[in-house]
Amino acid sequence: MAELKKTAAGPAEPRERSIRVVVLALMITMLLAMLDNLIVGTAMPTIVGDLGDLGGMEHLSWVVTAYTLATAASTPIWGKLGDLYGRKGIFLTSIVIFLIGSVLSGMAQDMGQLIGFRAVQGLGAGGLMVGVMAILGDLVPPRERGKYQGMMAGVMAVAMIGGPLVGGTITDHLGWRWSFYINLPLGAVALAMVTAVLHLPRKERKKTKVDYLGAALLTVGITAIVLVTTWGGTEYAWGSAVIMELVALGVASLVGFVFVETKAAEPVIPLHIFRSRNFTLMSVVGFMAGFVMFGAVLFLPLYQQSVQGASATNSGLLLLPMLLSMMVVSLVAGRITTSTGKYKIFPIVGSVLMVAGLFLLATMDTGTSRFTSGVYMAVLGAGMGFLMQITMLVAQNSVELKDMGVASSATTLFRTLGSSFGVAIMGALFTGRVQDEMARRGGGGVTERSAQLDAASLAKLPAPAREAYEFAVASGTHIAFLVGGTVAVVALLAALFVKEVPLRGAVKPGEPDSEGAPEGDGTAATAGAKEAQAV
Repeated sequence: MAELKKTAAGPAEPRERSIRVVVLALMITMLLAMLDNLIVGTAMPTIVGDLGDLGGMEHLSWVVTAYTLATAASTPIWGKLGDLYGRKGIFLTSIVIFLIGSVLSGMAQDMGQLIGFRAVQGLGAGGLMVGVMAILGDLVPPRERGKYQGMMAGVMAVAMIGGPLVGGTITDHLGWRWSFYINLPLGAVALAMVTAVLHLPRKERKKTKVDYLGAALLTVGITAIVLVTTWGGTEYAWGSAVIMELVALGVASLVGFVFVETKAAEPVIPLHIFRSRNFTLMSVVGFMAGFVMFGAVLFLPLYQQSVQGASATNSGLLLLPMLLSMMVVSLVAGRITTSTGKYKIFPIVGSVLMVAGLFLLATMDTGTSRFTSGVYMAVLGAGMGFLMQITMLVAQNSVELKDMGVASSATTLFRTLGSSFGVAIMGALFTGRVQDEMARRGGGGVTERSAQLDAASLAKLPAPAREAYEFAVASGTHIAFLVGGTVAVVALLAALFVKEVPLRGAVKPGEPDSEGAPEGDGTAATAGAKEAQAV
């Protein structure tokens, strides 16, 4: 392990600079993970046109689903491997797998190959987000962690703003294959920086039996859940035999997983972490935040294009009030957490703003101006900004250092599952309302895809049908956000019961490393941060 040289002023300043270099590498890696889906999503129509020889439209959803499934299923396993065998090597492995998947996806010759290679890419992506958060938890004392996690939330907002724009530019000028190849230079920089500057204490390899059965049951359970939320109401009716069988398989697998984890020597997700009230509450808040955020990002552009007449590019730019608000608030909340060591107020205020923003968005109709909807989005963005990094911060500080990886992966997994449920439930309600309104106001000719008319198709409609469609989309948006706001109340209730445990700063010479706080105040993580050195 490389050591920092102590100067007369002490080691704090060089250590701070070194950690910033590591954080920069972690931010690049997070940007890599966040940008990928957003860039590829923009290129999808072109990909279908080029690889449509195998029935492109029928296989299109699997290009996204394969990636999502692999990411969600592998997330908890990556976290556990990092805890057992050391984070740096496992993190580097996940980056390499992600880059291999990117190269193969760019070289795909048909839709079947692309789906398989996207699964490989998703497998690597599962370790990227978990690795970033777990390594940050190792390196930075709890009290200082807020400002860095605020930066990570800022990166998320930048990716959401820039992803669609970058994707469109790359597809138009370089071709869709570069939507995957663009990951290579970013990934190479992240790989080189992490290899060179990140030095963590060596992990002593214990002779433990890997929990293969638990990993398999969890993978099957997560896969079944994601397929239910992806296929329900689209590929298959919610009450169909396929969906019911997947629900039964998912429930049975997760029940079996819980039983196995109580017996395993090294469980994939140790159930004892849920004994911490704060960890469990933050898991609930994270699930609800994922539910709301990804639902909003999906339906706001639909509303802006169909009702407010925005182009596809402009609808992405019109999300700026929400994303910029989220980024600024995340950074401010992180700084305040670092300076005060307190955090309980943030999930409460964030949940209140999230609920308020969603109910405001639910009031939008065909006459709502872009300025008004922008203000509403800024309120929602501020709420998300208070929540995004605080959920991870509190979750990490509710467990011991040895469980940092599984805590990070579990929190990430709950947010991912929340987004799947949010898109599925809000999407089903939105589509159902639009189709009902179109049938009532627009007459016949309503199809399954009536809730997904693009701008070109909308322009071809007669004026009465177009007005009916605009009203239908506004009505669908209303019900989707109304449900989102109701669900967000659960996050507020959970936030009210969070226990305030002041976060400690860096350990000073002669100061004990642990105080044995019952709830887990991150003192174990502080001890690890004291040992972890970055050069």
